[in-house]
Amino acid sequence: MTTAPPAGAPPRAALISPSPTSVPAPEAPPAPAVRRVPLTVAAVIGVLLSAYVFVQHGAKPGVLLLLGTGLGYALFHSRFGFTSAWRQLVAVGNGTGLRAHTLLLGTTATLFALIIGTGTGLFGSTPALSAGPLGIGLLIGAFVFAVGMQLGGACASGTLFAVGSGQSSILLTLFGFIAGSTLAAWQFGLWSDLPALDPVLLSDHVGWFGSWAVTVLALAAVWWIARTVQARRNPPPVGAPPSARTPLARVVRGSWPLAAGAVVLAVLGAAVLLVSGGAWGITSAFALWGSKVVGFLGGSPETWAFWQQPGSAAQLSGPVLADKNSLTDIGIMIGAALASAAGGVWTLHRGIPGKTAVAAVLGGVLMGIGARLAGGCNIGAYLAGIASGSLHGWLWGAVAIAGTWAGLKLRPFFGLGNPKPADSVC
Repeated sequence: MTTAPPAGAPPRAALISPSPTSVPAPEAPPAPAVRRVPLTVAAVIGVLLSAYVFVQHGAKPGVLLLLGTGLGYALFHSRFGFTSAWRQLVAVGNGTGLRAHTLLLGTTATLFALIIGTGTGLFGSTPALSAGPLGIGLLIGAFVFAVGMQLGGACASGTLFAVGSGQSSILLTLFGFIAGSTLAAWQFGLWSDLPALDPVLLSDHVGWFGSWAVTVLALAAVWWIARTVQARRNPPPVGAPPSARTPLARVVRGSWPLAAGAVVLAVLGAAVLLVSGGAWGITSAFALWGSKVVGFLGGSPETWAFWQQPGSAAQLSGPVLADKNSLTDIGIMIGAALASAAGGVWTLHRGIPGKTAVAAVLGGVLMGIGARLAGGCNIGAYLAGIASGSLHGWLWGAVAIAGTWAGLKLRPFFGLGNPKPADSVC
């Protein structure tokens, strides 16, 4: 005997069916015409810069720039977000974005296990895990970062691909991000000795296969929880960006399903590890860029304790276009410019409201500080940490959910809206 659900209750869905939403998901509007001028400019910049890097710095940096371009292309075409995913989950219970995270994390963890577990590397590199200490800096940094990304409107990767697509308000977020990262590097002594435990890596206790299996099972649990929450709260659907009409055209002009974006990003991120020996990261480049500016203006960043750590002095004294994270960051902006122009949606946003501008800069500063305190951002700590089987990645993600809640409480003070259950899309 079966019992019908009570009147007014959200419908129960089979496990493999899409999670329910309060109204049907909207159809994607047709993609506008190609923006030929931005597309041409982005393509010329990409070709010339790639040629310069290959000639001046060699094949390894050149390949990293191209991988970054691919990352930016995939990020924009799939609109793969971290800020919006957590905001939608916390505000109205839509777990679509978080479930896409689990696919990205699980695929990356699988590729990391194959690469690091076998010690496979290119250009003479030896692949290394991304492991971080478990301490006060991690907790404070992840919380502050999450608040900042809700005010700034984007996470680390989202900031770069939004800037590449011409979003002027996010350019302010990037400036704040660089300033906050540089400030944290300058004041390294204030936070470098915060209490912390040594990193915890699953592979040290259960081997590489065990680490991979535990990670994938944990991600499956997160997927199920996100789906269950959505089924109970019956939230609005996620909005659909403009899209080309045929599958082949969508490859070039977008938009891509989140699942496709997750897999492509995982493959490209694993390629960064394979080529460089280190996981894909973003925010250390912002501290480098800001410190370079300080040095250009007559300061002495080389005397800061942050840049006197092992390996850091060489990074500061070396060229930006030979720095791993700088190359992939620049590539992301170029790739996003190509994707947005090809999709017909590249545009400069003018007339930014004063409150929005303040929130963008403040959010960027908080993310810059938070990333340095936590030893990484949504990419360098959350994605790379979890994919490496490091406990600090899981803690970063859990604290970021709490920081997202706090950030949502602050957004209305800056004239920024939050998703509501009665909305047609979230």
